[in-house]
Amino acid sequence: MENPATTEPRSVFITGGNRGIGRAIAEAFVAAGDRVAVTTRNGGAPHGALDVRCDVTDPAAVEAAFVAAEAAHGPVEVLVANAGITKDTLLLRMSEDDWASVIDTNLTSSFRLAKRAAKSMLRQRRGRIIFISSVVGLSGSAGQVNYAASKAGLVGMARSMARELGSRSITANVVAPGFVETDMTEALTEDQRAAIRGQVPLGRYAVPAEIASVVVWLAGDGAGYVTGAVIPVDGGLGMGH
Repeated sequence: MENPATTEPRSVFITGGNRGIGRAIAEAFVAAGDRVAVTTRNGGAPHGALDVRCDVTDPAAVEAAFVAAEAAHGPVEVLVANAGITKDTLLLRMSEDDWASVIDTNLTSSFRLAKRAAKSMLRQRRGRIIFISSVVGLSGSAGQVNYAASKAGLVGMARSMARELGSRSITANVVAPGFVETDMTEALTEDQRAAIRGQVPLGRYAVPAEIASVVVWLAGDGAGYVTGAVIPVDGGLGMGH
C-alpha cells in the first residue's frame, strides 16, 4: 500500500477532540509526531494540536475547518470522525428533533467529513478514514434508537467507502468502543456503573487511551491491509455482533 512511513508527520483531522475519547486520540497522534487539527465548538484542544472551531452539522463550517487545517498542515491524510451526541429517551417519547439532531451530528456529519477528506486523499492516492461508532450500534440499547441507528449507519457507510476508495490506497474502518471512563459515564450512579461492569467480561470500563491506541494503529503502516473492518474495543461486551 502506498502510505508514508509512520516516522513522517501526517496531517490528521479529528472532530470533537477537546475531551474524552476524541481528546485521547488527538493526544496520541500529537505524541506520535503528527500534525493534528482538532475541531471543537468552544475551544479546548490538547496542547500541540491546532484548535479549529467548527459545528460539524454546518457544511460551510466544515469546509472552513478543512481549509484552515490544510493551510497549517497540508492535505488531510488521516480523518477521525469522532464528534457525536446523545438524546436518549424511549421510542414513544422520542421527538422528531431528538431523532434528527442525533442522526445529523453522528451520521450525516461523518458523511460530510469523509466526502471532503476523500477529495485530497484521492489526489494523494492514499488516506485513512476512521469512524468512531459504539457497541450500541451493533447490539442496540433501549432508549437509544436514534443513537444506535446513527452508529450502525457508520458501519455501512465505511464499508461502502472501503469498496469505492480502496483502489486508491484509501482505507475506511470503524472503531466501536464499549463503556469508557468519560464525562458521560461519570454522570451515572454507582449502581448503574456496577450493573454495566457486570455485563463486561473484563469487569471494568475502558480508559480513553485504550480507544486511541486502536485508532492510531488503524492509521499506521501495520494496518495497511485493513479496510471495511469494525473493531470492537469493549471488553467483550459485544461479542457475537
